[in-house]
Amino acid sequence: MKRLKNFMYVFVLITIQSKAQDPSFSQFFSSPLNINPSLTANINADWRAIANFRDQWITPASPYATGTISYDAKMFQKKFPGIEEGNIFGLGGMLMYDKAMGGVVKSTYASMNVSYRVKLSSGETKHRLGAGFGGIYGHRRIDYGGVDFEEQFTGYGFNTNLPTGESSLSTMKPYFSVSTGLLYSITSANSNFDLGVSAFHINKPKQTFLKDENQHLPMRKVAHANFETFLSQSVVLSLNGIYQSQETASYFSVGGALGYYLPGNEDFLLNAGLWYWSDNAIVPYIGLSYKDYQFGVSYDATISKLSQASEKPKTWELSIIVRGRNKPSYVIPCPWK
Repeated sequence: MKRLKNFMYVFVLITIQSKAQDPSFSQFFSSPLNINPSLTANINADWRAIANFRDQWITPASPYATGTISYDAKMFQKKFPGIEEGNIFGLGGMLMYDKAMGGVVKSTYASMNVSYRVKLSSGETKHRLGAGFGGIYGHRRIDYGGVDFEEQFTGYGFNTNLPTGESSLSTMKPYFSVSTGLLYSITSANSNFDLGVSAFHINKPKQTFLKDENQHLPMRKVAHANFETFLSQSVVLSLNGIYQSQETASYFSVGGALGYYLPGNEDFLLNAGLWYWSDNAIVPYIGLSYKDYQFGVSYDATISKLSQASEKPKTWELSIIVRGRNKPSYVIPCPWK
C-alpha cells in the first residue's frame, strides 16, 4: 500500500473524532438487512443470500470500500405449532466490512436479526404487519502500516520501525448495539406494497479512539417504502424510496425500475432504473434476473461539489442475490426479494 504522508494522518484524526456514520448503499433496495430488521425473510422464496460491494470516490486511490454478505430465511413453516398458517417467522444475519482512507481506518460488523409477520386479512388482498429485532457487533481500528508520522521522519525518508507516539489511538473497544423495526405489507394478485420504519443503535454504544466518555455511536433512523406491479404480462414496475437520518447527517433516495421478461422465456428478466440520491448523485442501474439469481450494477453520477474536481470521483456498486424455494411462490416478482 502506498504510504500516506503526515497531512493525511491529520485528516484521519479529524475523521475519527467526528460522529461516525453507518455505511450506506446506493442500491439500498438490495441490502434489506441494513435497512430494517423486519425485512428479514420478506422474500419471494424460502431463503435468500445477498452480496453487496461498493467502491466509492475512486481516483488514483480508493478511499472508501464497503462490502456485505447476508443470509435470511423463513423458518418453521408448517412445522411449528406456534406459527399459524400465513404468518411468517424469519431469521437472518449479515457480515459487513468498511474501509476508509484507502484502508487506514477499518471497520467490521456482524448482525443477527429475527422477524415475525402476522397475516391481518385473507382473501385476494392480503395485509400483513411485521416486527423485527436485531443485534449488531462492531469493531473499528487504525492500520498503522498505512500511515507515516512526523516522528518517523529521518531526514532521508520515513522509517516505519520507529515509534509513532500515537499508541493511544491504536485500539477502540468493540461495541454491541440493538436495532428494531416495523413493516406493513399489502399484497394482491398483481401488486405489492411495503412500508417500514426502523432504528439502529438504540442503546447508543460508546465508540471512541480517544477515550472520550462523551463519544457515542448515534442512533440511525430509517423510513422506507416500495411498490411493485405488473404493467402488462411481460413488464413489471418497481418503485422505492428511503430516508435515513443519523446525528446531523440525513439523506433520501427515490427512484424506480422497469423489468421486462424476454419473449418466450420467463426465466429471464431484464431490469433498468434510475434513482436520485439527494444532493449527492443520480444513480442509473441495470440488472438481470435468471430464475432465482439477480445481478445488479449501478454507478453514482456525482452532482455534489465533488463533481467540480479536476479528477471526478467514481463510485460503483455490484449486488448479487441468490434465492432458494421448495415450490413456486406465486407472488409479484420483485427482482430484489
